[in-house]
Amino acid sequence: MNFIINKRYFYEKLSIVSRAISVFSPLPAFSGVKIDVSATEIVLTGSDSDISIRSTIFPSDDNALKINDTGSIVIEAKYILEIVRKIEGDVVEIEVLDDTLTQISGTNSQFKINGMKSTDYPAIDFSKPKESFTISSAKLKEIITQTCFATSDRETRPVLTGVNFSCQNKQLYCIATDSYRLAKKTVEIEDDLNFNITIPSKSLQEVLKSIGEEEAVHIYVDHKKCQFLIDHTTIQTRLIDGSYPETNRLIPSNYQYELRIDSKELLNAIDRASFIKNDGVYIIKFSLDTNECILSSSSAEVGSSMEVLSDAKFTGEHLNVSCNGRYVFEALKALNAGEIIFHLCGEMKPFTIHTEGDESILMLVVPLRTYA
Repeated sequence: MNFIINKRYFYEKLSIVSRAISVFSPLPAFSGVKIDVSATEIVLTGSDSDISIRSTIFPSDDNALKINDTGSIVIEAKYILEIVRKIEGDVVEIEVLDDTLTQISGTNSQFKINGMKSTDYPAIDFSKPKESFTISSAKLKEIITQTCFATSDRETRPVLTGVNFSCQNKQLYCIATDSYRLAKKTVEIEDDLNFNITIPSKSLQEVLKSIGEEEAVHIYVDHKKCQFLIDHTTIQTRLIDGSYPETNRLIPSNYQYELRIDSKELLNAIDRASFIKNDGVYIIKFSLDTNECILSSSSAEVGSSMEVLSDAKFTGEHLNVSCNGRYVFEALKALNAGEIIFHLCGEMKPFTIHTEGDESILMLVVPLRTYA
């Protein structure tokens, strides 16, 4: 195996596939990048068995790729990334000298490292599932950034550590919840598909890092796996087993109170009060009235804060609602809008957060009971 390639281009491709590699990999081969060189292309593969990334490199003016000899090798990811990043010159040459001994050469430097046989690398099935649809990269970015933050980070209920994707009547519903808050994004697609899958949040975050600005993303799904095809890179992830909880019943169908406020004002107010915590959680309290809206926070150990929300407009009778400040803060950041609308149903009933004129995204937060 021997090829020459533009250093920067090769490093970018190595960086993409290495995102799937875990430092705690159960198999030694999964700590490396598999490099397969044929007469017409180079295929790079990285995996931790849960998520696998494969990137194909074809000769072009951008990469100056020249294939001199075919073959395959597995090289420890941390070593090859470090060498290619630091080596001098515009191009780098990779050559397998003897069995697994691999030479990496630059302008004035040369490294020799021991690789692993490609036959030791577990077989990964990259065959495409039957059902597929296409979505713009901008829309997929919205889905991921507006839902993943609401997934659970606890493994007690594994299904809640992912985002549920379900499709029917050309509507794609993307829902995330940790049982204390919820984020729901609805997107219209061209294909009339029917599926219900849950994708790990970690995998979606890796997809987000690989999405470009203008390109379309092709998504393939079945009951076992999901593939995201971006340019010449395939990101494949396992799905989370188990039935996702029915969340529509949690979303109120009507409301008695409404709060309108500038997102930036509320974000700043919550941020100023965030140092006041009870057992590591900062609880904020809304005291809402048509004449004045107040945001407060208190802790017996730390102290208290109180701030009048000057631009807030409240409709309804007086209402006090307490909740986890981080949940509201992260929901507002994900919405990334100007004016925010809260629809509330009572002191201890879940309330929704959304933006004017955009029904595709909805946030929900469950209040907390306080005795202050």
